[in-house]
Amino acid sequence: MLSNLPMFLTWLRIILIPLLVAIFYLPSTWLQPIGHDLAATVIFIVAAATDWLDGYLARRWNETSAFGAFLDPVADKLMVTAALIILVWLDRVDAIFAIIIIGREITISALREWMAQIGAHKSVAVSMIGKIKTFAQMLSIPLLLYHMPIGTFDAHVCGTWLMYVAAALTLWSMGYYMRMAWPHLTGDHASLEK
Repeated sequence: MLSNLPMFLTWLRIILIPLLVAIFYLPSTWLQPIGHDLAATVIFIVAAATDWLDGYLARRWNETSAFGAFLDPVADKLMVTAALIILVWLDRVDAIFAIIIIGREITISALREWMAQIGAHKSVAVSMIGKIKTFAQMLSIPLLLYHMPIGTFDAHVCGTWLMYVAAALTLWSMGYYMRMAWPHLTGDHASLEK
């Protein structure tokens, strides 16, 4: 399973998840609160970078596999879910935003699996709105993990606004995917032929 670098990077991202969580359980005698925030931010950024890099390398080196295609989005969703739960626990994100984002990921993952089983997976392929949502989410999470001002830049305020954008795009993209899948869900073959 670790025979190629893209797969190694995907596994690395999964291994970083418990480390991200464990950082916040270290005693303050080992690491000050700002150290917790900084370490978690760095871990999340490294994980996000491996997400981009493993996909790029897999395509460039033609090292794609069915297992890699399955594991990569699972690793992404686990990392984002862990980070959101931490942010709710730290009271930096309202629970409703975490519920919207995590609920959407579960719903769309199940929808994609079902659509693949009926041979209609292209109807729910990743859209541009989904990519923009992911971008906003991946910017907001490290800003909220870091939380502290950087000079005159307020990371928390910026991260919060980006989280609002990510949540809105999450709902919009879920509506888009559901609309694409609706004819398959209802058996409305007339709509499929249009």
